[in-house]
Amino acid sequence: MNSFQQNSKHIIIALIVIVLAWSCSVKYSFTGASISPDVKTVSVAYFQNLSTLVNPTLSSLFTEELKNRFVSQTRLSMVSDFGDLNFSGEIKNYQVTPVAIQGNETAASNRLTITIRVKFVNSKDEKQNFDKSFSRYEDFDSQEQFNSIEGELVKIIVDKLVEDVFNGAVANW
Repeated sequence: MNSFQQNSKHIIIALIVIVLAWSCSVKYSFTGASISPDVKTVSVAYFQNLSTLVNPTLSSLFTEELKNRFVSQTRLSMVSDFGDLNFSGEIKNYQVTPVAIQGNETAASNRLTITIRVKFVNSKDEKQNFDKSFSRYEDFDSQEQFNSIEGELVKIIVDKLVEDVFNGAVANW
């Protein structure tokens, strides 16, 4: 085989590999979201705080963070009502409890727990619908004044809850 035939053979093989690679399409998502192409919109209703202990900013913080997650990490458009994906629910529990009792029966640390109930409706695939509660917590030193760290703790917990709800709705892991 002369060099021209050898070079032609390599070029043909390279072109075949390029065409095959180009014709294969794989969709990657760094968010883990797996959303059907026919789903175009999402709606998130206001999550009212029905807990006995009420943080005045929690309802709006959770609602807005859930909206932001879908707007920033999916191709979906936010609509006020009746989205292809629809979220509603309420905050069921906002509670501070002692968790690490020392020998003198005082708490070494406390726990802030937030529980939300989420009703998720996927109008394009009803098998994915759910109505369930999500709960997350953060522990903090009992020597710290709760009022001074409450905002930071709430933000951490809300971020975890939003992640749980997002994954529960659109990440088919």
